[in-house]
Amino acid sequence: SPDPNSNRIAQWLDKAIVSGILDLSHPMIPEAMQGSYMITASTDKGERISHSFDIKEYVLPKYEVKVHLPSVISILDQEATLRVCGKYTYGKPVVGSVRAVFCRSVIRFHWYTSFQETDLCKTYEMTVSVPHTKNDFAEMEEYGTGVILKGSGRASFSSQIRAVTFEDVPAAYKPGIPFEGKVKVVGPDTKPVSNEAVYLFALDSQNLTLTTDTKGMASFSLDTTLWTDTVTLKVGHKKNILMYPDCVLGATCHISMSFSVSASVNRGEVSIPLRQVTNLAPFAQVVVYTVMPSGETVADSQDYPIQLCLNNKVSLKFPSLQELPAEKTTLSLQAHPGSMCSVRAIDQSVLLLQSEQELTVDYVQFGDVFLDYAALDDSAGMTKEIVKDPAGMTKETIRTYFPETWIWELVSVGDSGSVDVEKTVPDTITKWAAGAFCVSSVGFGVSPNIGLTAFQPFFVSLTLPYSVIRGEVFTLKATVFNYLSKCIMVKVTLTDSDQYTFRNCEGCQYNVCLCGEESRTFSWIVTPTALGQVNLKVSAEALKTDVLCGNEVATVPDTGRIDTVVRTLLVEVSDTHTSQHQSSLSPNMEQDCRKKISLLMPEMFVAGSARASVSVLGDLMGRATKNLDKLLAMPYGCGEQNMVLFAPNIFILNYLKSTGQLTKEIQDRATRFLESGYQRELTYKHDDGSYSAFGKNDDSGNTWLTSFVMKSFGGATPYIFVHPQHIKEARRWLSKHQRPDGCIRSVGKLFHNGMKGGVSDDVSLTAYITAALLELNGNDPMVQNCLNCLKEAVAGQLDNLYTSALLSYTFTLAGDEETRSKLVTYLHHKSDTHGGTRHWARAGASGKGLDSLEVEMTSYVLLALLSGPTMKEFGLDYSSGIVRWLAQQQNPSGGFSSTQDTVVALQALAKYGAATYSEEGSTAVTVTSLGGLNKEFTVDQRTRLLYQEERLSEVPGEYTIRAQGQSCVLAQVRPRDEACQAGNKIQKDISSTYQGRREETNMVIINIKLLSGYILDKSSLKLLRSDHSVKRVDVEEGFINIYLDGLKKDEPLIHSVTLEEDQPVRNLKPAVVKVYDYYQTSDVAVTDYTSPCAESK
Repeated sequence: SPDPNSNRIAQWLDKAIVSGILDLSHPMIPEAMQGSYMITASTDKGERISHSFDIKEYVLPKYEVKVHLPSVISILDQEATLRVCGKYTYGKPVVGSVRAVFCRSVIRFHWYTSFQETDLCKTYEMTVSVPHTKNDFAEMEEYGTGVILKGSGRASFSSQIRAVTFEDVPAAYKPGIPFEGKVKVVGPDTKPVSNEAVYLFALDSQNLTLTTDTKGMASFSLDTTLWTDTVTLKVGHKKNILMYPDCVLGATCHISMSFSVSASVNRGEVSIPLRQVTNLAPFAQVVVYTVMPSGETVADSQDYPIQLCLNNKVSLKFPSLQELPAEKTTLSLQAHPGSMCSVRAIDQSVLLLQSEQELTVDYVQFGDVFLDYAALDDSAGMTKEIVKDPAGMTKETIRTYFPETWIWELVSVGDSGSVDVEKTVPDTITKWAAGAFCVSSVGFGVSPNIGLTAFQPFFVSLTLPYSVIRGEVFTLKATVFNYLSKCIMVKVTLTDSDQYTFRNCEGCQYNVCLCGEESRTFSWIVTPTALGQVNLKVSAEALKTDVLCGNEVATVPDTGRIDTVVRTLLVEVSDTHTSQHQSSLSPNMEQDCRKKISLLMPEMFVAGSARASVSVLGDLMGRATKNLDKLLAMPYGCGEQNMVLFAPNIFILNYLKSTGQLTKEIQDRATRFLESGYQRELTYKHDDGSYSAFGKNDDSGNTWLTSFVMKSFGGATPYIFVHPQHIKEARRWLSKHQRPDGCIRSVGKLFHNGMKGGVSDDVSLTAYITAALLELNGNDPMVQNCLNCLKEAVAGQLDNLYTSALLSYTFTLAGDEETRSKLVTYLHHKSDTHGGTRHWARAGASGKGLDSLEVEMTSYVLLALLSGPTMKEFGLDYSSGIVRWLAQQQNPSGGFSSTQDTVVALQALAKYGAATYSEEGSTAVTVTSLGGLNKEFTVDQRTRLLYQEERLSEVPGEYTIRAQGQSCVLAQVRPRDEACQAGNKIQKDISSTYQGRREETNMVIINIKLLSGYILDKSSLKLLRSDHSVKRVDVEEGFINIYLDGLKKDEPLIHSVTLEEDQPVRNLKPAVVKVYDYYQTSDVAVTDYTSPCAESK
């Protein structure tokens, strides 16, 4: 399955086909390259078929615009009718306006309706002019939303008024036997013309006047007694015949003479049964001949059209053409007994966007291979809340599930040949297009397509911002649509909650009459009072009342009289949250371990925002296993950062597999991340096989990242498909940059500052690449040359701890025990053992927080100790001190500070976990507090991967954690202080300056929190992406992330962003801008901004 750059992103080999159908799926990443993808299937018999599909950004159309024109307009037509229609996918007309353009070359005709119309199916009369092909384009704008969709039509002009053709005319005649045939007359639109006079001529003396019937046909019979040789027939719709060739338009036809000397003719009838005629489709030709006594053969033939009919008769049926959203329905499937069927149902809106290549009877060719595919929603299912009244009728449905593909599954009909599939109708108000194909012992079968319209009499739609800050005020809008034929009395309610307060808007009514095909918008002024996810629940109810709506009594629908929609609003504090954690690791031995922990809050914090919890895990890798998709609270917008979503899955899978803990659930989840990471990383590949942080936006590939990708792809091959060519091309590109001394030259931007300084950039880089090659394939010929370079470096002065730690791991993999021992001994004397743990500190670290390079070099030392034979005095006891320090640095998700430290540390911890794993032992962990808390957790083999967490209510407070037992337990206490730190546009200039100790930073992220109710202006986004200093811009819900190569000391960079008000919010709070070094996250600057357009309360 290649992508637009011909990268093979997925492959399935030697797959067995069950019951004639192979069902496969592949996850597509959100950042997947836009363009055309190809799926190819082949069999061991050499059969092969391919289909293409497009990946592109789109918004599903809510309605369809159709332009109806006559297929042909003749020169005799004085006027032609143009009809423009707009229909929602659920069949109702669009309310809005239309603009139509009818054009030929430079001539245009315009119609435009600017006023609101309730049913946009307009008819226009236009005057016909010069013959030519005409095109019509129509734009339709939906009232209220401003959504514009287009449709088109095409008509051709013709100067041909009538077309005359011969039908069923024999190619030969026999003198004396009447020559019979038919003439057909059609108009310019190819429709039959009835009661039309046509004139037939044969020889000079024979001419007939014929009149067509209702089918445009006229039969004739000619006397052939005087015919000799070849005879020419002419026909026309006027007496002055026009000559037309080849009988196509029916003016001339040549008939050859057939000779016979028979004296008598026998008359009679004979019946011949025809069997298995479906195999003769599309035409069955019957030839009848006889041999006369004289030896002459007389024959005649006739073609009979045969409808293509498959032996496996397949049918689909819903119990009704229309159902309510969230109601249960039954899809009845019938096919030949024992059939395996593929059933699908897709939102009609998807087909409006691009019609599918439907598998129909006409498409089928016997013995072929077939492909069918669709985009599937990554949803585990749907949860519905349905309230019924005492009579059992549906009273209220809460709508939350809106897939594009509803049904996509294999179904067996069993021996009975029929099966009922129970389904819940999704919440989308639309038409679902359903179909099926089946395979059985009698062959292939395809069902006619059917449809089910999910529709309810009226429904409500909410409009609100994505997020607000607590204390801000915004307007919640709810629009109610009524598609009943009669009027209803609607009551609209916003449910009370302790998470927000609200008041009615001035002069607003919430009980109104709403007649057929009408809509009304209701508003409330809402002020959130709680933090986090706040649910807003709005209900629209059709009331039973005696009050008249206009001149009629308000009706109540039989079903679905209450529609309720729940939307989630994110409520934040006025600054980014801060999160701290304290971890404790009990060793793998029999003992009683205690630790006291004090939870303190900053001097300034927002009331009600303090949160704390204690969590316990019986496995070092448990926390990372649980949080594979969020190891870092940072963006993943470049080729190197993406690998933190990729590489840790390999270490965790290897660890769990080696310890016998790998479950299908964990493997499936990790495999999904590997597949998506693999696809995503290929978008950063260069044509020469290298990789860089921003792909082809960079001038060249990057040696360090290319080796990282190469070894990670190699490590992933036991679990997912990785095209071997990607690994070969990366290695080939790296080999081109190896110098004669064996070192590898650094190419491309080196984001990793840890590889700068000390011995030299190239030595650190060569050590990293050598380790990657050794992990991938120890027999690579490049390795020995690299080791020659590295041995020269080790023989010199060792003045860089990072390089020394990396070299210790590289020589361990190379099996060079002498050099390994020298490096480990040197590193041992440089270690820091404060607090009963062991790690390696970096000179010049800021001390403000976790230093990612300290984590990384400490992890390399641990890898060096665990990846070779056990060294005297450096066994598992020595390693346990390193592991305790690393465990204390882990963030609550199991990651660390940045990308590389997370990848290397998890690789090292996984090796330690595998080396110390034991199936025996259990530990009891007890958490107590002065306030009376006494919570006990039990960790044993059954629960070692179980993430056990308990919320702590005393913040601030003093807690004691006690562990008793034999197993390894990681306990972590985590306080979290979310603390204080439609037409208006505002422009903000962000000036970023680095004033630290280094001459240049690593890659820099500018994280801009959007003001509540504001979105990024699209023109501003284009300007940002065109800025030469900007490598990438990601726009997420509520945030903008701007990626820079880096900042040079005391050289400011200014970037402008324009924000546009999307939803009005009053009492607007400031939003935060955070600028930080991605690899040295302690280098950070924070400020805030607000809007001069902000309204007060």
